[in-house]
Amino acid sequence: MQNGDSSFLSNSSDARPPHEVEHDSPRELMHFKGNADFQFSFAFQPIVNARTREIISFEALVRGPQGEPSEEVLKHVFDENVFQFDQTCHRKAIHLASKLKIKHGLHLNLFPHAIYQTGMSIRATLQASLKYKLSTENIIFELIETQKLANNRQLIDLVRMYHEFGFQTAIDDFGSGYSGLNLLVEYQPNFIKFDRHLISNIHKEPVRQTVVQGILAICEKLHIDVMAEGVETVEEFDWLRRNHVDLFQGYYFAFPAFEALPDVATDLFKV
Repeated sequence: MQNGDSSFLSNSSDARPPHEVEHDSPRELMHFKGNADFQFSFAFQPIVNARTREIISFEALVRGPQGEPSEEVLKHVFDENVFQFDQTCHRKAIHLASKLKIKHGLHLNLFPHAIYQTGMSIRATLQASLKYKLSTENIIFELIETQKLANNRQLIDLVRMYHEFGFQTAIDDFGSGYSGLNLLVEYQPNFIKFDRHLISNIHKEPVRQTVVQGILAICEKLHIDVMAEGVETVEEFDWLRRNHVDLFQGYYFAFPAFEALPDVATDLFKV
């Protein structure tokens, strides 16, 4: 809520108060041989379309069972259990989003090492999407650009399989890692998400502006939608919006909400 405004963009027409999950079953306990048992859940952060002034999707962000930071969960994840963790994350996020009555897209993160067993992962995610009635076209898998994707033909081919099964894909933190524009030559995702470092204070830094404008022109020709992630100020939002970015995610609009789907105040779009 901004300045006392009570008008919100709601993700759901459900009249129950703020989309909080009902715990009709205990949280899923993950067990890994050789490691301690641990539990985890999710927070959700909205992604908005500033042109239509509506929430279009939510990103699922791993948290501890009481909302602890992701680091408290990920310290239990190692090479020997990352694939099982990745599968369980996707299944559990889809389940929780379904219980929260999500009406739009759901962004799920892919772990770098787990993607090499993508055939099994796709099957598990398909089963979860069918079970919880979340269509595959509303599931968007995010890959971190720092995974050296551009130089890994096998990895690119595996990611293309997600498209064949009806899922969408996004390159997260674009502009922060190894691949950059070389990646777009080999693989065109549905979305790229600008890294926070790329757009920080963009309204007063001409070099950043020139780089972003160039990437936007390329993505327009390749029919790739661009999201600005990590938007924190009205000035950043205003510059990006005036330069034809429609999709946004960041603290300016809403903080991640633990086991809930946060709304976005409509006043935030009025710049």
